[in-house]
Amino acid sequence: MSRRLRVMSALALVCLAVIGPWFAPHSIEQPVSIPYATPGRPALLGTDQLGRDVLSRVLAGGRELTATAVLIAVLVTTAAALLGALSALQPVFGRVLEGACDVVMLLPAVLGVLLIASSWPAGGRWAIITTAVVLGVPYTVRLTTAAAAPIAESGYVEAAIVGGERLWYLMLREVLPNMRATVLALFGLRFVTAVPLVATAAFLQVGPQPPAADWALMIRENSAGIMLNPWAVLAPSLAIGLVALGVTLAAEAVTPRGGPVPSL
Repeated sequence: MSRRLRVMSALALVCLAVIGPWFAPHSIEQPVSIPYATPGRPALLGTDQLGRDVLSRVLAGGRELTATAVLIAVLVTTAAALLGALSALQPVFGRVLEGACDVVMLLPAVLGVLLIASSWPAGGRWAIITTAVVLGVPYTVRLTTAAAAPIAESGYVEAAIVGGERLWYLMLREVLPNMRATVLALFGLRFVTAVPLVATAAFLQVGPQPPAADWALMIRENSAGIMLNPWAVLAPSLAIGLVALGVTLAAEAVTPRGGPVPSL
């Protein structure tokens, strides 16, 4: 698959998730047939546990999940890139940050979601975003620090330091521009990591609540009737997988050739 095709496919999937509610053939809240009806008329993918159209709910269920995952990926990647560049330029700060990251990494992701989201005053989307950023940065900053270290030791950075350039200039003008391959690859990686985390939170009903149309919530609600209408579970599952895969391939396609690619 060509690079342009991968990027266009990812953009199409993300755009469909965002504008999908406009193309829903039925209301996402009103029943159109009996519960767990098989695909046919008037529901092309059958109905869910309350007789609502599965296709309409799938088209409407990806907007919040996709937007949340993109926001998490942007925040985690940006924070990790800045902290990684700062750690490489300031080794003492880097050692302190590494110790703090080791402590946070001891907290399991699902437990972190439950702890932070349940203690959040209003819960919901921002609690999940905060949880994902807090849990994601410690893993990502290790990779950005490793990528920034050889850049910080290069001759042109040393010349800039001798020339009296300030720390923010070194970070923004000398180190970060040369980390773009790592940052782009990390963005795709963090998006793929954020999707299952957001989906897990919704599955645990920490985020969106019924009767909201959400892909992960649909999987939870309809798992009991998977033998009656499998599409009530398969359709949102496939949607989550396709969006995550599409963004991963697109991030790989736009990563500059020859740049370092992070691995876990």
